[in-house]
Amino acid sequence: MYSIWILAAGEPASENTEVLTMEQVEQKTQTMTQAPDSPPAGDLADKPGAAKPNPWVQILPLVVIFAVMYLLLFRGPRRKQQEHQKMVSSLKKNDRVRTIGGIYGTVIEVRPDDIILKIDENNNTKIHVIPSAIGTVLSEEKK
Repeated sequence: MYSIWILAAGEPASENTEVLTMEQVEQKTQTMTQAPDSPPAGDLADKPGAAKPNPWVQILPLVVIFAVMYLLLFRGPRRKQQEHQKMVSSLKKNDRVRTIGGIYGTVIEVRPDDIILKIDENNNTKIHVIPSAIGTVLSEEKK
């Protein structure tokens, strides 16, 4: 259902008179009549003494969230990966290591794409593992 509001000016037209309009609106909304060149009624800038919100206060939480996400998601794992690469590159013959699968062995030879480990002294059993499979260097922990 529609409501019709009609407003009219009672005095003769002059230079400074406001033009009032007729609007038709749906039920659940409000109508506001204002002069054609006047600013919106709900604007905070029109009210004297009204404080304008600082845009930095609104942006600061987003900046903090992105900084924490960077530290947790990118910086930590990258630093851990660099430490692991440094550990693997410092491997040499006769170092005791443990793989990420839990196999203990002694380094026999280090190649760029694989590492040869001796895992059994009695049978002279050797295995080839990739460098990323080395979990810890045990010979450094004993020192």
